[in-house]
Amino acid sequence: MAAELFPSNKLLPSASASSSTALQQNQQNLTNNNNTKSCCSWQGLYPTIRERNSVMFNNEMMADVHFVVGPPGGTQRVPGHKYVLAVGSSVFHAMFYGELAEDQDEIRIPDVEPPSFLAMLRYIYCDEIDLCADTVLATLYAAKKYIVPHLARACVNFLETSLSAKNACVLLSQSCLFEEPDLTQRCWEVIDAQAELALRSEGFCDIDVQTLESILRRETLNAKEMVVFEAALSWAEAECQRRELQPTIENKRLALGKAIYLIRIPTMALEDFANGAAQSGVLTLNETNDIFLWYTAAKKPELLFCSKPRKGLSPQRCHRFQSCAYRSNQWRYRGRCDSIQFAVDKRVFIAGFGLYGSSCGSAEYSAKIELKRQGVPMAQRIIKYFSDGSSSTFPVWFEYPVQIEPDTFYTASVVLDGNELSYFGQEGMTEVQCGKVTFQFQCSSDSTNGTGVQGGQIPELVFYA
Repeated sequence: MAAELFPSNKLLPSASASSSTALQQNQQNLTNNNNTKSCCSWQGLYPTIRERNSVMFNNEMMADVHFVVGPPGGTQRVPGHKYVLAVGSSVFHAMFYGELAEDQDEIRIPDVEPPSFLAMLRYIYCDEIDLCADTVLATLYAAKKYIVPHLARACVNFLETSLSAKNACVLLSQSCLFEEPDLTQRCWEVIDAQAELALRSEGFCDIDVQTLESILRRETLNAKEMVVFEAALSWAEAECQRRELQPTIENKRLALGKAIYLIRIPTMALEDFANGAAQSGVLTLNETNDIFLWYTAAKKPELLFCSKPRKGLSPQRCHRFQSCAYRSNQWRYRGRCDSIQFAVDKRVFIAGFGLYGSSCGSAEYSAKIELKRQGVPMAQRIIKYFSDGSSSTFPVWFEYPVQIEPDTFYTASVVLDGNELSYFGQEGMTEVQCGKVTFQFQCSSDSTNGTGVQGGQIPELVFYA
């Protein structure tokens, strides 16, 4: 799972099966490159300096320094060439040619994994960037340590591309560690919009206490407070295991410390509090009594918990029609699909659709809504909504907001069951600007009920950005 790709309970991700494969590949590369020794005029085989330089990557030929890379028990000896390394990294330049340079034939680097060190050397020698999910964080660490900024930027871009609710909390922790503010901001965007998915992810339990507190303190979390409370307890259980403590109620409270007061327990629905937090055992008897009084008494007690609800996020609406109408012979629903394709120019999170309702007075509809990418369903839900007979749009929501990547077309679909005659959109637009996001629309082959760019159903996309 994605959470496992970026573990944060260690400074660097451990090299697993894929790392072993990388080691084998690099060892094969070393064997292949060392075969150049048998050819006395190998230089003539490569027309450019870049290609000739690449031959020296992980090659013992003319090596004047060696690195013993990796923690004890997992080291690999890597050959290097001081001149090439110094050209690629100011740290290596200072190490080999600076005023305090030491003449060492072997340098130990226990804090970098061998596959990540080799990935950095591949960039320095070959001008090639080869990243994978299992080692990208360790490669970023190496690039930061040896000041190889373009490789570091490529690592950050890779992480931003692979960012999702499953790994956003872990990457938030790492982005702060590596001082990457742009990546931090992207993580917060995902965590805010898909807070309940992020809080329920396995990766949430791996974050450090400082990251936990920053998330619990977040004003714009788009989540029920009961979900926040349950996530904090899951984190506390994992923290007990890290401290080699039994996961008792007392130890969970100890692990949470003052962070428990960042959970806005008084903002829960009374039923959620009574059936959940009040019976969890994590709260003291006095805390439980005071919170019950806060719910019910006219004179409310003072609480250490914040009683102000989180602001959450305000949904935005992209309306794609300039007018709407109704006629006696349309718009009809007989199990047919209304569908439209759309793309955006920056990452957004689709929370639901705005739909038209009955043009013949108030009516209730059953809607099966679906979001697909390249024909693969990403989210679907069957939901009912009530229309009051006006030409307004009526929101229908997915269970969780769906992450939408830029420059890719997605398909929004709905199958409605209800009053046969409804309003429909006219004068549709192929491009709509909503704040800082540009939406593009095109017809979908899934649409069998007449909806297209110029007219039909699904007048609005409801989203967070």
